[in-house]
Amino acid sequence: MSVLDNVLSPLAQRLLHLITGTANDPTHWPEASRLSVGFAGLGSGAIVAPSSYALDERARERLVEPARELVGFLLEEVRRHAYGRLPVLVAAGLAGLDADVRAVLAEGCGPIAVAEMDLLLGWDVELRALFSEAERFPEPVPSLPEWLAGLPGYLGFARTALETARARVAAIHAGEIPYRAEKAFDDREKRTLGRAVRLALFRDEIWLPELLDELVRGIAVAPTQAKTLPSQALLFEIARAVEQYPTPEAISALRTARRITRHGGVPMQLDRKFKRMEPALADRLEVAFRIPDGRVRREFGEHTAVISTGDGVELSWWHGDKKLKSVPAAVRREHPDEVKGLRELAKLTQQQQATLGRALEAGYTGGTAAPYRRLEGHPVADRLIWEFEVSPGVWRAELGLNVPDLPVRLWHPARASVAEVRGWREVVQGKELRQPFKQAFREIYLLTPAEEAAGHWSSRFEGHVVHYRRLRALFKDRGWQSKFQGHWEEDCDAHRVMAGGGWRASLEHYLSSDDYAEIGRARFQRMTGGAWHDVPLTEVPPLVFSEAMRDIDLFVAVASIATDPEWTGQGPDRLRDYWQAGPFAPLPPSAEVRRDALAHLIGRTAIADRCTLTDRHLVVRGDLRTYKIHLGSANILMEPNDAYLCIVSARGPQPGLFLPFEEDGRLALILSKAFLLANDTAITDPSITRQLQG
Repeated sequence: MSVLDNVLSPLAQRLLHLITGTANDPTHWPEASRLSVGFAGLGSGAIVAPSSYALDERARERLVEPARELVGFLLEEVRRHAYGRLPVLVAAGLAGLDADVRAVLAEGCGPIAVAEMDLLLGWDVELRALFSEAERFPEPVPSLPEWLAGLPGYLGFARTALETARARVAAIHAGEIPYRAEKAFDDREKRTLGRAVRLALFRDEIWLPELLDELVRGIAVAPTQAKTLPSQALLFEIARAVEQYPTPEAISALRTARRITRHGGVPMQLDRKFKRMEPALADRLEVAFRIPDGRVRREFGEHTAVISTGDGVELSWWHGDKKLKSVPAAVRREHPDEVKGLRELAKLTQQQQATLGRALEAGYTGGTAAPYRRLEGHPVADRLIWEFEVSPGVWRAELGLNVPDLPVRLWHPARASVAEVRGWREVVQGKELRQPFKQAFREIYLLTPAEEAAGHWSSRFEGHVVHYRRLRALFKDRGWQSKFQGHWEEDCDAHRVMAGGGWRASLEHYLSSDDYAEIGRARFQRMTGGAWHDVPLTEVPPLVFSEAMRDIDLFVAVASIATDPEWTGQGPDRLRDYWQAGPFAPLPPSAEVRRDALAHLIGRTAIADRCTLTDRHLVVRGDLRTYKIHLGSANILMEPNDAYLCIVSARGPQPGLFLPFEEDGRLALILSKAFLLANDTAITDPSITRQLQG
């Protein structure tokens, strides 16, 4: 017996469960609400086809009394807090009690929430039910903002709501409305404004940047000298919206809020969100390409500050044509705030340039042609290789975005011959070009015969053991979504959506202990009919397959215990066996590219005559022993008996030596170990000398 049996009739209970989402009925959103599906055929008793889900007139008549009963139940104060206002608006539409319900609900709502309620009351019951259902989704649904934009009047309401919020905050700062900490907006208004911001960010509305900048500034700092905020809740709600649909302008507004707020805990919370915003922005190519090029020049009397973005971001100081080693004393003394601001701007520019690089990299698997021409004149474009369609189906590669009036795309080694790839790698090294992402030396992952035969699954990286928390950090950094695993979890897949939402890569991983996880199989799914469906690997676009497998290779290369020099003899025998096999393992594509780079670099170093490259190792001849540095793990074996040598880290390689890429730090690590071991008689660290003598 249900606790509701003495309160509601069976039909009213069923209505309650359907409109509050507590029923076990499947969702058909946005095609039909649970309400209309759950009561399909109520009037006639006939079985209704899915295409005909709707409440007919007889069904509506039968629901009037249960709906009236439910309205009275939901309007009791304790239940208004428990169920919210949206379910009662649905019931009110069925009961014909819109005016009565509005009068009650308006008493406890701020004007922005009341305005949204008035808009909803103008809709039919089905739209209200779908809206209520959408608000209950536990995770953001990508299609929700687009659906909201199509609702009658909602897009215009969203702008009006945000303008109203801005005006209210301005009135608080002007003293026209008394200031009360955290009381500028109530909870319902916060949720309403959150929906409005998400919709405007999703559509990248032209009116939003200025409005959002003023609103965020206003809610981030009190009009007095207090450390409180007009609405910390709304600030974080906006930040969550920007995490989902970032724009350069919105991120900039939030960074301003971080800088001006006096509240001690707000900057830390925003910093966590910025880490998620930057990767998300890289997936919105049309938006990300608005990131400014970052170049700044400001005069301070006889001195000039310059932020340049050619080969990395640099803040430099000049006196005429002479570059200074540091900030001039007079500028530091007379303009301390401007100097601090320039340093912060240089850091921001560095972050923005990294984001732009990620956006360009994501363009490899984009669903549509990216607007690369927007980058003409941008320093980042000069360091990349581009392809221009000189005739139908014929592409010519050039360094720099300097061929006008032709279709353009980023060059990828998977579309080039071996000779062309080698040639571009020599160009990048010869010109010492610091590319914004790994392009010329990018790894290629081709489908193997074993994977073709396997059908839907790739076992290429199956069985690798990784540090779980490092793996989680890499998932976030590369845009993969995964739940934090416990031993009770059933879903052990991480996912990355690619190709404009058309494809999804999935990677199994299983927690083998509290600290370690084991990599499983990879598979690919295509979005069809609004759902993900597994497809044979042979149907996956080559670039989608290559880029996803490249990520997984990176996960293993960085997080594997086999690449951890301090992981010695820990854990069960199975893990020790895996770790000990690391120095002998075949090279993955990432290590093969590293080998190619070393083949060009070693000859330019002072230890060239002591080094030899084999298929898997850089062999270094010291005076005491000869060493084999594995090109994948960077682990070291000593000849003649292949004894393991543990060196956790070493000083950097030869000063001034140009490294064409450094994505995971392994290239620099191998070189630094090579320089150390080539002069092994000079080693004084007792933790190393004991091993050399043993």
